[in-house]
Amino acid sequence: MDVKITIIDREGTAHEVDAPTDMAMNLMEVIRSYELAPEGTIGICGGMAMCASCQCYVQSDTELQEKEDEEEAMLAEAFYVQDNSRLSCQIPITEDLEGLVVELAPSEE
Repeated sequence: MDVKITIIDREGTAHEVDAPTDMAMNLMEVIRSYELAPEGTIGICGGMAMCASCQCYVQSDTELQEKEDEEEAMLAEAFYVQDNSRLSCQIPITEDLEGLVVELAPSEE
């Protein structure tokens, strides 16, 4: 099953995409698969919560799982952090994400 997610790229353009819930993907991998951020500017660490290149701002009131310690620590050191910041690599694609709206944080490059 797919869920509809809206991803606002770094230019401010909204893209409604279908994200598969049956492939154990995370939001960062979905963003990369749709090429909504330039290669090399997102998911640099490969989804290990070791960089903040996949930081996004959650714009909808979608229920997300709690941040793990690694994500909290990474966001504490990242640039452009807001109250609604999350690392998209730490958001697994599940049916609960239907209607999620996220905006990509500016690149730190």
